[in-house]
Amino acid sequence: MEQKYLYDFLIFIGRFQPFHKGHEFVVKNALEQGKFLILFCGSAHQPRSLRNPWLVEEREQMIRSCFDSEQNKRIVINPLIDVLYNDELWVRNVQQTVAGVVTSYYSSPHLQPKIGLIGHAKDHSSYYLKLFPQWSSVQVDNYQNISSTEIRQDLFASPDKSKINNLSLLPKQVVGFLEGFSQTPDFAYLQEEYKFIKKYQKGWESSPYPPTFVTVDTVVVQSGHILLVERKARPGKGQWALPGGFIRQEETLIKACLRELREETKLKVPEPVLQGSIVAQAVFDEPYRSSRGRTITHAFYLELKPDTKLPKVKGSDDAKKAFWLPLNQLESTQLFEDHYFIIQKFLGIA
Repeated sequence: MEQKYLYDFLIFIGRFQPFHKGHEFVVKNALEQGKFLILFCGSAHQPRSLRNPWLVEEREQMIRSCFDSEQNKRIVINPLIDVLYNDELWVRNVQQTVAGVVTSYYSSPHLQPKIGLIGHAKDHSSYYLKLFPQWSSVQVDNYQNISSTEIRQDLFASPDKSKINNLSLLPKQVVGFLEGFSQTPDFAYLQEEYKFIKKYQKGWESSPYPPTFVTVDTVVVQSGHILLVERKARPGKGQWALPGGFIRQEETLIKACLRELREETKLKVPEPVLQGSIVAQAVFDEPYRSSRGRTITHAFYLELKPDTKLPKVKGSDDAKKAFWLPLNQLESTQLFEDHYFIIQKFLGIA
């Protein structure tokens, strides 16, 4: 006799960086109550960073290794791309993916499937639980109040993996995965990023309040191309980025924007033309957009007049190189911090 479940589908959304025993507890509860679990791996298709060290494929490997073959048949794992600064588009993406899974797996099309969203309201990051009123809310107790942030910090801070206290908070299969990952060049890159950030943050550790930094970034587009730089220094060494940097005490935002643009790209366009090409500006303030600390950036969007020849550019200052990239070649996996989402906001790229 087929087992009866309270739900046809339960949905669990998370980043799983890494997959820990708290996540495992939620999944086990979901499999007890739902016939299928639709699990979303958030922050998909981004470059590796201290906040998001593991790719979707690696996180799926961690997750599936913790469950047997029968359980895995009932777990449907989907990548979920962040859409910073546009909750509505993010919600639509979740809705569309769920609709597709239901169409593929639901065997009673004449009946309305019972769908629930499972999780626990741990902090601000769980606000998504309120974005889907069409689905039932299934609350699960917080399991040992585990923090993925502390696990990641512990992992990248310790040169000796056997001394990582937080390994006890991970399923043994995930510990095995991380032991293998710790031998890779990707781990070495992230560990150097961690060392840089810790050294960087020491500069204000005696401050009575955490500082808030103000930066500028510039989106320059001409003839279907966007101007980017390759970062020369940490954090994000080797990643593509918008020209930009920190504002000086004596500067206006526009002056800082044009200064950083010239310093990093040597763009051969007169300043009056650049100023006249500004068509939009916006503030981007996602709290975790930068690993260096709370950083609010003011971005300017410049549209240069179409031409058969793109202006010459050359990397300088903090940029290893500057280059024009065709818009159809933009990839979120190569862009620093939230720069892909800044571009997306200005250009309407979905």
